[in-house]
Amino acid sequence: MSSVYIVQGDTAVGREDDMVISTILGSCISICLWDPVARVGGMNHLLLPDMKSDGSHESSGAVAMDRLINQMMPLGAERPRLHGKLFGGSSMLAGRTDIGARNAQFGRDYLSRENIPCDAENVGGDKARRLRFWPSTGVAKMKLVDDAPVLESPKKEPANEVELF
Repeated sequence: MSSVYIVQGDTAVGREDDMVISTILGSCISICLWDPVARVGGMNHLLLPDMKSDGSHESSGAVAMDRLINQMMPLGAERPRLHGKLFGGSSMLAGRTDIGARNAQFGRDYLSRENIPCDAENVGGDKARRLRFWPSTGVAKMKLVDDAPVLESPKKEPANEVELF
């Protein structure tokens, strides 16, 4: 079996029957795309997809999605046939930030705006996820991670009277 692990900012595509793409998600999201006719798929791992990239008007998430689709097309995928699956967007720092929810909303909005049907979604909550995706079949398997470390905000240390210039 050919296994590809992706980290934040990565994308992987393929069409081999024995290929699986995997990652672990916290507040990040992964969007899996699949063309059922060409039997081509791909997955990305997005952190802060609503950030603007290089001062442009396009978000880093939109750029990453275009990259994913553009890597699938030479393998035979066609945009009108794409189907999507959305995972991640957990709240890993309870009460501190809503980045997971914002990431998940980006994924929903992108798929809707691009007219890509979302066949499956598992987002939110407060647990990390292990995700595996078989790009030739479009099958995704996700498992909540119960043993993920609990992230806590750093404690503020008392300041002293030193003045820096």
